[in-house]
Amino acid sequence: MADTRREIHPTVAAVTDRVRERSADSRAAWLERTRSAISQGPARSHHGCANLAHGFAGAGSDQEALRARPWPNIAIVSAYNDMLSAHAPYERYPQLIKAAAREAGAVAQFAGGVPAMCDGVTQGTDAMELSLFSRDVIAMSTAVALSHGMFDAALLLGICDKIVPGLFIGAMAFGHLPQIFVPGGPMSSGLPNPEKSRIRNLYAEGKVGRDELLAAEAASYHGAGTCTFYGTANSNQMLMEVMGLHLPGAAFIHPHTPLRDALTRAAAQRVAAQTALGPNPLPIADVIDERSFVNAIVGLLATGGSTNHTLHLVAMAHAAGIRINWDDFSDLSAVVPLLARVYPNGKADVNHFHAAGGMGFLIRELLGVGLLHADVRTVGGPDLHAYTREPVLAGGELTWRDAPAVSGDDSVLRPASNPFSADGGLRVLRGNLGRAVIKVSAVTPERHVIEAPAMVFNTQQQVAEAFKAGLLARDVVVVVREQGPCANGMPELHKLTPPLSVLQNQGHRVALVTDGRMSGASGSVPAAIHLTPESLCGGPIARLRDGDIIRLDARAGTLEVLVPAAEFAARPLPPHPVAVTGGSGRDLFSTFRLVATDAESGGRTCNA
Repeated sequence: MADTRREIHPTVAAVTDRVRERSADSRAAWLERTRSAISQGPARSHHGCANLAHGFAGAGSDQEALRARPWPNIAIVSAYNDMLSAHAPYERYPQLIKAAAREAGAVAQFAGGVPAMCDGVTQGTDAMELSLFSRDVIAMSTAVALSHGMFDAALLLGICDKIVPGLFIGAMAFGHLPQIFVPGGPMSSGLPNPEKSRIRNLYAEGKVGRDELLAAEAASYHGAGTCTFYGTANSNQMLMEVMGLHLPGAAFIHPHTPLRDALTRAAAQRVAAQTALGPNPLPIADVIDERSFVNAIVGLLATGGSTNHTLHLVAMAHAAGIRINWDDFSDLSAVVPLLARVYPNGKADVNHFHAAGGMGFLIRELLGVGLLHADVRTVGGPDLHAYTREPVLAGGELTWRDAPAVSGDDSVLRPASNPFSADGGLRVLRGNLGRAVIKVSAVTPERHVIEAPAMVFNTQQQVAEAFKAGLLARDVVVVVREQGPCANGMPELHKLTPPLSVLQNQGHRVALVTDGRMSGASGSVPAAIHLTPESLCGGPIARLRDGDIIRLDARAGTLEVLVPAAEFAARPLPPHPVAVTGGSGRDLFSTFRLVATDAESGGRTCNA
């Protein structure tokens, strides 16, 4: 394996130092709690007889191991359901894990399930108002599963948008346990993503019907496994690798293959060897620190990953006592080159990315130019260099080999010496409308600056109606407010993408400004998203009116309404639209909306 050690980049070092300084008190408190739990030893050793008996009563042939032998007990926490293509493969995992654990002298119990919500199914519906908050429900569900004190380690089975962040947040409440994330892998490639996008735009224009649209969507999302575009789900898998929480190279292996099954079994045996009952314990608290989160941001930027992680990574870090903010993302973006082009930032999907060299190639390139901290502990090896290798089966046995030295397709994946762009394409916008983020890696340079009159809306549906009526067929900044965490749970607004793309393709200068959320599936329209403070909390976006000139300048990092300051400040705040809180379970989440933090703080309700 080639030596990729290099002194850390000065900007990466500076950001890490300030995160460490900013986090000193909260991190120390979290570590103190975690070390206290470690010092108490295995939790079930303190259980009374009745407690312990309840814990192994349903364990069948494993009862004796849990009762009398010092075998590690591994908790399985799974997001399985067979409605989600990404999570359907998890149906087989518990039995694979239990068998592998027994081979390693351990026991595995299914500790609990967590909800797995699909934004692809709920997109544009009332249920999307539950989506962001499902992350914290998942965190709490993970904590409930691990709270029984029967476990020496955990395997966390989850993939999609809010699921991995939720599992991570829950895992940090049990930082004394070794924990490994176990992916399921992407579905095979279907209808090419640009063709899917083309048909969506034709449907938005009324040029094809629902039958044609459904046929295209079904050809895109056609089987078991994760959707193949590079949205939040696949960004999650990238993050788990670069943070050292997967086995190396596990992210993008297809479901229901011998290699995928071998990696699942290996994860069970690896975590069994990392418990406090063995000679080399590795609690997750020893894997995750400030460097891990800087590495995560670097990986996100280098791959053009999901903007949802400007919320999720902040919340995940907070759960480990670490404080990161959007300035950290922006400063790192200035020095991290874009090494991957995967749809929507290119034509390829994650299968093409993996075939071109995948995570092993990417991590080796970033290590080679000092943009990743190599000296972190990982579940897959002593440091991050273990993740420059890829898994293979040799004679039926799982092993690892060096990732390809040369990209198999430089239209998808490139070396650091020849990046797609010199920066990561994620920027913070600041100005008299507040703070927002913009992802410009898929936006052509001539559209990095947009100045146009505003049209102000309170819902996606209002935008759709205006588009159909021809009211948006001009240069326009579409403003969609009342979409923040406190207003309605910050649903994703991807129903806006086709009509805005159509307007842009017609030659209009178009941009989006919103206190709502978009993800890695966002496309080529300039979008100032996650604007904070949000409208419901008195943010300046609430004072915008139709016809106000808005200037979005991604080059200068500014977002301004060109109205005299005194006139703008004197405008009364308009009444908020009456919130519809019933239906689709939204009434059950009213407390979440009351306590949610702002977008830059992660939209958190746990530890808010």
